[in-house]
Amino acid sequence: MNIQNLICTATVATFCSASAAQAENLDIVMSQVFPQDQATYIGFESIEREDIPASAAIERKYLIVDFRLAAPQPASEHLQASVHKVCTALLRDRELVRSLSDSGYDMVSVAFDRRSQFDCL
Repeated sequence: MNIQNLICTATVATFCSASAAQAENLDIVMSQVFPQDQATYIGFESIEREDIPASAAIERKYLIVDFRLAAPQPASEHLQASVHKVCTALLRDRELVRSLSDSGYDMVSVAFDRRSQFDCL
């Protein structure tokens, strides 16, 4: 194995472990936002926006963190408070925000159902 292959392998391994650590950190932060009887953290999904040209100066991908609330149809105030709680938990973790930004995410949205998303940052 030559030095270029070794460097390439090390770079790929570092990128994969950084992405895995970022995902694990996101999962930990989000799973601790609500008590189990209020909402359940489902996971996250990375979305690449096709409506933004690849040559644009802004990033094309964003992240959706997905929860399911225990109450069927929460009142608007309760939903807004829940969005605020998730966004605040995310923003408090500066290392996570920096890691997401370094990975090309320029927006994070919160979803509590399959119909709507609420932007955090």
